[in-house]
Amino acid sequence: MKIDFKKQLTCYKASRKLEIIEVPKLQYLMIDGFGDPNASKMYQDALHTLYPVAYKLKFISKNLNKDFVVMPLEGLWWADQMDSFTSARDKSQWHWTMMIMQPSHITPEMLKDAKLKLAQQKDAPPLLDDIRLEYLNEATSVQVLHVGSYDDEADILAKMHHEFIPENKLKMVGKHHEIYLSDPRKISPEKLKTILRQPVENL
Repeated sequence: MKIDFKKQLTCYKASRKLEIIEVPKLQYLMIDGFGDPNASKMYQDALHTLYPVAYKLKFISKNLNKDFVVMPLEGLWWADQMDSFTSARDKSQWHWTMMIMQPSHITPEMLKDAKLKLAQQKDAPPLLDDIRLEYLNEATSVQVLHVGSYDDEADILAKMHHEFIPENKLKMVGKHHEIYLSDPRKISPEKLKTILRQPVENL
């Protein structure tokens, strides 16, 4: 039976109202980078590595009778100046970690096997040496569903950072987290659905 973790995990469900949630400790495939995702070759190379590895791991897992739906692309984003997200939107100054969530039964040995198999292909993914498995424990977080272009996130992020979080006697910790529920190649920008998440803790 194929498991769809988007349906099982409540942290992959969000409304257009800012809310405080608890996120379980989860495992991800991760690749780090820097720069404007619209212009960076490294960003494109990261995606062209993450997806093949994720699908290879799914295939390996399916052969062990543990089939699952490949999860959506996610990203951690940060900058030396956080105003790069809420006002200036200077993407050239953004650091990022692109990710795809993996079930807990996926092991480093399975990742090594997947990478070895992919490395033998003629069109091997470009960043196989840079991909890793790592757990992320965000715990208490604020999140909201954003519907629209990625470039239109500034207003809701400003409300999250400067109003909702301090009003609830919380402070930001960790990194800004985005979960891309829509495929931008198939859906117009105004219909894109993205979960915006910020880990927090009590003041």
